[in-house]
Amino acid sequence: MIPSLDPNSSHPTMTDESLPLQGWVQGLRGNNHVQFLQLRTNGKILQVVCEKESLGEDLFKQIKSLPQETSLIVNGKWQENEKAPGGQELSLSSFTIVGASSDYPITPKEHGPDFLHNHRHLWLRSKRQLAIQRVRSELSFAIREFFRNDGYTLIDTPILTGSIGESAGTLFSTEYFDLGQAYLAQTGQLYLETAAFAHSKVYCFGPTFRAEKSKTKRHLTEFWMLEAETAFLGQNENLALQERFVKSVLKTTIERTKEDLKTLERDPLTLLQTLEKPFPRVEYGDAIQILKDAGENIEWGEDINAEREQILTTHFGTAIFIQNFPRAIKAFYMKQNPNDPRTVLSADLIAPDGIGEIIGGSEREESYDKIVERLKEEGLPPEDYFWYLDLRKYGSVPHAGFGMGLERVIAWVCGLPHIRECIPFPRMIYRLTP
Repeated sequence: MIPSLDPNSSHPTMTDESLPLQGWVQGLRGNNHVQFLQLRTNGKILQVVCEKESLGEDLFKQIKSLPQETSLIVNGKWQENEKAPGGQELSLSSFTIVGASSDYPITPKEHGPDFLHNHRHLWLRSKRQLAIQRVRSELSFAIREFFRNDGYTLIDTPILTGSIGESAGTLFSTEYFDLGQAYLAQTGQLYLETAAFAHSKVYCFGPTFRAEKSKTKRHLTEFWMLEAETAFLGQNENLALQERFVKSVLKTTIERTKEDLKTLERDPLTLLQTLEKPFPRVEYGDAIQILKDAGENIEWGEDINAEREQILTTHFGTAIFIQNFPRAIKAFYMKQNPNDPRTVLSADLIAPDGIGEIIGGSEREESYDKIVERLKEEGLPPEDYFWYLDLRKYGSVPHAGFGMGLERVIAWVCGLPHIRECIPFPRMIYRLTP
């Protein structure tokens, strides 16, 4: 029987002092009279005090020799201790070994990233990784809470698809029986739009895949994305929704994971304060000019890379929206800007600290003829998108949406230098195991 854990506490909520506690040896320290056993249970690390005087010579000797990751059932009584995790510790009275462990490879010493990722299945047990995955769990829950409370309907979009949402060069393909090529979805957006015409406010949240041959610290080939689509919504309202959403879910997550963030050396109060600032909406053309003034060799029409995104967030001192990108570098479904036909009503939300783009969104083109025109420009056969084009034939309305990469947001909250720590088992162009 495992005692219940308060999600905001590092120790069990006990109703019976003698309840057994089940877990694994995270570490041991002490002397010849007392040992402090760090026991991992329910993803938390608890302190168990093992005193020679009360246990006796033989049991105390067994405790001292327990290898890291030995699984145990321990019994004892809880007592207050300000210095212990959560302000409480268990005074051990007895224990039972469940599973032996020896020569555990992830010891407290320093290891290189390749070694750690080769042992990712074990590395997940470490204190830092426990904290990161708890932040991920709370953020994922907060995302679903937000949309449920805002009246959105969850739509599970397909992973296997015959339609291309963006560039064919960034898709994983496979043979699909007698029907030709199928692709692993890089976005659920096109399908989500169909659901918005049924439910008005919809979202999906699940794994997506990008076959970009990128080795940057911001890219994974498999990652999780939140996407939302809203009928009768324009781009300005879309940006307001994105800002409200990001600030809401981050504040909720930070409040629920304060101890984990401290483990990661992130100050929860500082993070909360950064979310009090409005996110400036910067025109793409103005962003290009700011970069030129900063000495960057860049021209209108070029995309803005990660290094330049950081220059811009540093310039404004907060996360920013860059809006109204050139039409030529954006996807076919984005609505042409009526005030500047060279651009589309789109925006990227750029996070500070070198994280870069965390959200991409736009108002969607509701005109049948313009969508067909853009498909042809992109070399995509309109007949493959008959179902998507039907949206523009039967009651088309203005609508807008966005997609947010979960792992980049985790990197921002946790202050992580590389996105590969933000997902339990990262998939990159040079890694497919464990």
